[in-house]
Amino acid sequence: MKFNRHRLILGLCVLALIVITELVTQPLKLPAWPAYVTWVLFFVEHMNPKRAPHILLGAAAGIGLVILAPSVIGLLAHLIGADWGRLIYILAAVYAIFAFGEMIPLVLNSHTFMLFTVAGLALATPHPNPPLWLLMAAAGGGLLIGATIVAGRLIGAPAAAQPATE
Repeated sequence: MKFNRHRLILGLCVLALIVITELVTQPLKLPAWPAYVTWVLFFVEHMNPKRAPHILLGAAAGIGLVILAPSVIGLLAHLIGADWGRLIYILAAVYAIFAFGEMIPLVLNSHTFMLFTVAGLALATPHPNPPLWLLMAAAGGGLLIGATIVAGRLIGAPAAAQPATE
């Protein structure tokens, strides 16, 4: 196993970005998790800058589906009850992500599914705020992704890292 100095330096840059994010979000009481989840998805995509729009728009769409949920579930609840309305909404949203993902992959993709799932779970936390989550995923995630791209270029790391092989 050989050490890759670019990866070691990039790892330090990632740590610095985490510290900066925490120093900014904590005093302002902003949730950092949407930005971090979006950023992790960028790493899952092997830091490929061409995938950044898919990640950011997919993440925003996933949280957007969570924002839309109360209205749609409320309408469905009058017809079939709250529990069935919730289930039908979740099934319809997931189906749309998978069925129409090939038609509009920029918006409906695995990143949409991830943020729809995580934001849906985060609704159980104290003081949920999906519109703020959307802003943090798009703006905060975008800043973290952009900073990672810039840091990678400055240290001379490959544009889109390939998955590690064992």
